[in-house]
Amino acid sequence: MKLLELTTDDLPLYESVYLDPRMLKHLGGVPFQRERLPQKLARDVESIRRGAAWIFKIIPDEEEERAAGSVCIWESGIHDEPMNEIGWSILPEFQRQGLATKAVRALLEQARESGRWDIIHAFPSVTNTASNAICRKMGFTLLEEVDLEWSGHKLRCNHWLIDLSQAPLGRDHRSPGR
Repeated sequence: MKLLELTTDDLPLYESVYLDPRMLKHLGGVPFQRERLPQKLARDVESIRRGAAWIFKIIPDEEEERAAGSVCIWESGIHDEPMNEIGWSILPEFQRQGLATKAVRALLEQARESGRWDIIHAFPSVTNTASNAICRKMGFTLLEEVDLEWSGHKLRCNHWLIDLSQAPLGRDHRSPGR
């Protein structure tokens, strides 16, 4: 598995991720409008250029360049609080192969080594068992459940946090009472 930086040539990946209702099951289930995807991709590539995001394609096989999904860390804001957030998505045909876990681990290790990102938050839907398990495996601390909005849809999410300067990757941390 390797991570390659997102480019403006990755519209087919964005179409697979943002137009397939299966990929959006835990995000409200409604696909993006196809005509908005080129602008979203351009904004995301620009955020990489500015240093506000690391967005990578997940390439499962070193021999080929077909992307299985994406993993990213970006400057975010939840409830008017600036923060760094991580997110990932794996195309259905590549799920249940451990790729998301490997990609998240690789990106967190890269973030730790670079010193660019320290405290990182994750907000998987409470219904997304696989993504919540990844947070647990990576050593994130479960803080609380929160209501967030994504693309016009209200979502109930688990709020996870990891401090890369403190916590080793791969340990389960839970808030007291959880």
